[in-house]
Amino acid sequence: MTHRLPSAAPLLTPSRTAVLEGIAGFVPPEAVANDALPAAWGVDDAWVRRRTGIGERRRAAPGVSTGDLALEAARRALSAAGRPPVDAVIVATSTPDRPMPAMAPRLATRLGLGGPAAWDVSAACSGFVYGLAAAVGALASGCADRVLLVAAEVYSTLLDPQDRSTGILFGDGAGAALLRRGAPDEPGAVLALDLGSDGTGEDLVQVPGGGALERSRPGEFGPGDRYFRMRGHDVFQHAVTRMTQSAHTVLKRADWAAEDIDRFCAHQANARILSAVGARVPVPDDRHVTNIARVGNTGAASIPLALADAAARGELHAGERVLLTAFGAGLTWGSAVVVWPELPAVPGIEAADSADSADSADGVGGAGGAGGFDGTDSTGGADGREPAVREPVA
Repeated sequence: MTHRLPSAAPLLTPSRTAVLEGIAGFVPPEAVANDALPAAWGVDDAWVRRRTGIGERRRAAPGVSTGDLALEAARRALSAAGRPPVDAVIVATSTPDRPMPAMAPRLATRLGLGGPAAWDVSAACSGFVYGLAAAVGALASGCADRVLLVAAEVYSTLLDPQDRSTGILFGDGAGAALLRRGAPDEPGAVLALDLGSDGTGEDLVQVPGGGALERSRPGEFGPGDRYFRMRGHDVFQHAVTRMTQSAHTVLKRADWAAEDIDRFCAHQANARILSAVGARVPVPDDRHVTNIARVGNTGAASIPLALADAAARGELHAGERVLLTAFGAGLTWGSAVVVWPELPAVPGIEAADSADSADSADGVGGAGGAGGFDGTDSTGGADGREPAVREPVA
């Protein structure tokens, strides 16, 4: 059964909504190229690019946590926006530093924000869009005047070293968006949202162990159940279908046609998924915002990372109509539309010292390991023509 937020109107009806006023991203210094993947996996650069569009992915250094990456991305976003006061912090992640407490209160403290409202969102790769909906609610209701939304993942901590199908896909990173309360007719306003879920697909993408279920049934789980598992063929089909449907729904709510879309930013799951969804909306390839070739699949962080990367490179312009869509474990999915605003200078997402990160965790900041991007074509040779694949790809 599919569950959706009720919406009888094409636009968000409150007189106030969330307005984007800053964005930034961060990826760790270590880049793992396809040629550096374990020899036992039996893959090469051409094989990985053909199936996923990925040329390299980033890995957090030992001891660097999701919270550390979130901190760096958040600092960059706040610094770029001039450090305005923040009333609420939302962290979207499926790789939290610990089961309890939530990460957001600690992040707010590390940022020196005082005592704002702070909570986590767990919607896997849909987390940023779900967090965006939560930010809209907090701002429109008057609970906050400004919200810091951070999406961060260290997927490398969940990957089975023996599982090439997930190992080739996932990378670590964080993205942060600063949102203020504003009017729907302002540039940067979130104009429409769509969210959905289907719990019957919970076993398609999961980490079976590590939670209360394992603790309550100690004989049913083994060490391997704490690794990420995915049924790639089924996930591919669901991802394409759900993101396409959600994109059409949110466009209808915003009273936009597909040809009105200037920029399309989907969850960076796999180049063939991006191509398939784009073809079904439809949005021409030259309007896609993507950086999967350089960072891999970064889960909830993928959309803000791609947006921050594009903005830093001058590839997003004020007035452009932007469609966001995502799909993740749960199953969950969601979409949003926004008219891109004029933003302060956006820092690049590669590792470099931020203006105030002298006390960043070791291995997080620092230009010494920046690694630089090579501008590889984001499609990575993936042609998007195959309707399904045998290897897990989302």
